Amino acid sequence: MIARLFSVAFNGIEAVGVEVEVDVAQRGFAGTAVVGLPDTAVKESIERVRSAMQNSGYQFPRYKTVINLAPADLRKEGPLFDLPTAVGIIIAGGEVVAEPSQTERYLVAGELALDGRVRPIKGALSAALLARERGFAGIMLPADNAREAAVVDGLEVIPVSLLTEAIGFLSGQLAIDPVTVDLDAVFADASRYDTDFAEVRGQEIVKRALIIACAGVHNVLMIGPPGSGKTMLAKRLPTILPPLSLGESLETTRIHSVAGELSAGTALLATRPVRTPHHSASTPALVGGGTVPQAGEVSLAHHGVLFLDEFPEFTRNALEALRQPMEDATVTIARAHTTVSFPASFMLVAAMNPCPCGYFTDPRKPCKCTAPQIDKYLARISGPLIDRLDIHVEVPAVPFGELRSERDGTPSAAMREQVLAARDRQRARYGQESFITNGRMGPRQLRKHCKLDTAGELVLRQSMNELGLSARAHDKVLRVARTIADLADRENIAAEHLAEAIHYRRLDRQL
Repeated sequence: MIARLFSVAFNGIEAVGVEVEVDVAQRGFAGTAVVGLPDTAVKESIERVRSAMQNSGYQFPRYKTVINLAPADLRKEGPLFDLPTAVGIIIAGGEVVAEPSQTERYLVAGELALDGRVRPIKGALSAALLARERGFAGIMLPADNAREAAVVDGLEVIPVSLLTEAIGFLSGQLAIDPVTVDLDAVFADASRYDTDFAEVRGQEIVKRALIIACAGVHNVLMIGPPGSGKTMLAKRLPTILPPLSLGESLETTRIHSVAGELSAGTALLATRPVRTPHHSASTPALVGGGTVPQAGEVSLAHHGVLFLDEFPEFTRNALEALRQPMEDATVTIARAHTTVSFPASFMLVAAMNPCPCGYFTDPRKPCKCTAPQIDKYLARISGPLIDRLDIHVEVPAVPFGELRSERDGTPSAAMREQVLAARDRQRARYGQESFITNGRMGPRQLRKHCKLDTAGELVLRQSMNELGLSARAHDKVLRVARTIADLADRENIAAEHLAEAIHYRRLDRQL
């Protein structure tokens, strides 16, 4: 007898439909075969399925059993085929009668424990989106994944905690209510931040630079001595960024879900992610990779902030690998048999000391580094990468008076108001065709929206000559100046906007 169910596999963050066919012979030799390009984890799942069935009160077939995972040219990985395989064997073996009209209405995925419990899987949101796209009535998932999948409208999400529950529902003997999620409540509960810029004493000039960065989505490099607050500032950036839209939240959640970074029971990521990899991170850890391509930190920071502390301490290869995703907002990983793309639209925030000892710009502590040592330290960051960092800002040591002041710094709410107002001006300027920010303007938008008057042309020409700015740095200056003008509610870029933008090219002025 043959049973057929539908499940899912993943190519990057994209879900691909898989048909699970189970054929149990009525006589002949014993044995079990899994075909359809399964990996080792899928092949080993048969022993888990056998124990889960027996411990749930079902008999594993005595005769030859063939499990086919179609399409056969797509590699199947992971334990998510445990549940549909077990259900298929039970139905094909004749222990339970289930109508195809019921079993084929639902996408089924889940990992089994030896006692028949259903464990959570990765990629539940992508699986639910595929189920809706393919016209399934619903999706059957582990209970821990149900809230995540339930954010997809127009789809029944059936939560199961035991193999017996899945069999009971698909055979019509057990009613299970679909899980529903109130998206407004999810965003209201989860979109709160525990940090605020008001906690940062002083550094108002740096806060101004961060407002500009968030308003136009510009990459930032902060340079300052140890303990000046660089990390503290970077971790509060999401509190002044615009709230995640539902589309952004779904896309970000999909990446974290497939990567296994989503906590059990979480429905959506409602706050912008901040990823802070250690400087010992490898190139694949940063940009993605592996034998089976996996998302890296740049993709996990999608629609959020990638904070790289101790910037020059990262390996040269890892830093250079950032250049392409910073420009294209996507990462493409090519392997012999497949090519996988991951979204990577992030704001890079890097922090570094001004010299190896860290105290070159600190008036209170003498720097012990020689000029060649400082040059060698700064040379760890290549010119092309520096060009891609829109804003270079100095973060000085905080004076004692400001550190002990009872007065709070500028709060996140006030800073966010400025960011949102500038974003509204950009939305009105560029239209809804495919909303972009100033930091993502292409050559055509630059020519159209960054026109300069005579004074502005003079300031820019002198700066290009004196600082030796590259063509890319020239464009970065214009993008930042455009954002500064938006924050000032000015239609045209003035000379003072350009002057401030040029001031933020610190490394071009040779620290």
